[in-house]
Amino acid sequence: MTALDLRGLAFSFRTAIRGATQLALALAAALFAGHANAQAFPKSPITIVVPFSPGGLPDIVARTVATELSTELGQAVVVENVSGASGTIATSRVAKAKPDGYTLIAGVWNTHVANGAIFKSDIDLVQDFTPVGLIGGAPLVLVASAKVPADNMKELINWMKANPGKASAGTVGFGSPSNLLIDSLKRRTQTDFTMVNYRGSGAQIQDLIAGTLSFTVSNAATSLPHIKAGTMKAIAVTGDKRLAIAPEFPTISEAGFPDLEISQWVALFAPGKTPQPVVKVLNAALVKALQSPELAARVEGYGFQLAPANRQSPQALAEFQKQEIAKWWPVIKEAGIKPQ
Repeated sequence: MTALDLRGLAFSFRTAIRGATQLALALAAALFAGHANAQAFPKSPITIVVPFSPGGLPDIVARTVATELSTELGQAVVVENVSGASGTIATSRVAKAKPDGYTLIAGVWNTHVANGAIFKSDIDLVQDFTPVGLIGGAPLVLVASAKVPADNMKELINWMKANPGKASAGTVGFGSPSNLLIDSLKRRTQTDFTMVNYRGSGAQIQDLIAGTLSFTVSNAATSLPHIKAGTMKAIAVTGDKRLAIAPEFPTISEAGFPDLEISQWVALFAPGKTPQPVVKVLNAALVKALQSPELAARVEGYGFQLAPANRQSPQALAEFQKQEIAKWWPVIKEAGIKPQ
């Protein structure tokens, strides 16, 4: 090997060492920056967007959680209601927000599962959001008018089959959990009843009490006082376990329909590509917040059940959302639910 070759080899070796050193320094700088950002986050107030009007269950849960998060994060956590188009306005806004952890959304079954099968949108419900953590869920209650001669699911189905066209069922909002569940029940049981669409829950509850509506699906907070008053009957709870505030109500699975389990769950999502160190800070604060006895007492009064510890991680929420999409998109498409 000539002297010229040796000099060339030495130059190549020095160049390789320099490149490796620069790469190592760049990686170290990136790691340090990520750690520093996580340590500094949050520096200013955080906004949780609720995709519905004030007063509903997602709003109540979000505001209750926001109070605890403010304490854990040392910054104000404010709730902003952005309603309209079944939650698609809010999801589009948050998906396109800066992915820095300062804008979150209280995602629910409608916005982060059903809407993807119903609406045409440039938003991908999985790719355009970063899961932060599942807060929990509230199963619905299938309730019947006190005038309906049935006290359980079997009796209700038998009565409808014996009286085709006589029964009527109320729904609130196309593509809503109640709408999908009642439509699925009709097809599963091959019963003949009229579906009546309402703009709000108040009118259908009044009709149910009056006996002009046979049954509907409602949240526990709305229906429980009327059930206790004897003006309506609880047929089944749509969750995977019985309600803590009304353990006497059987679940839909116990009634023989495990595929109709559905819950009004609420979870926190950040915009897609939010840095993982920031997500880690947000999730840690959420997990700590959900340990508050005061928080649990308030939301459980509405029939809301906090997620168990093993389901509160971002990874668990990501998997749960994918499972819900895989379960319900085919059902929604089979039912032919379209925007109205």
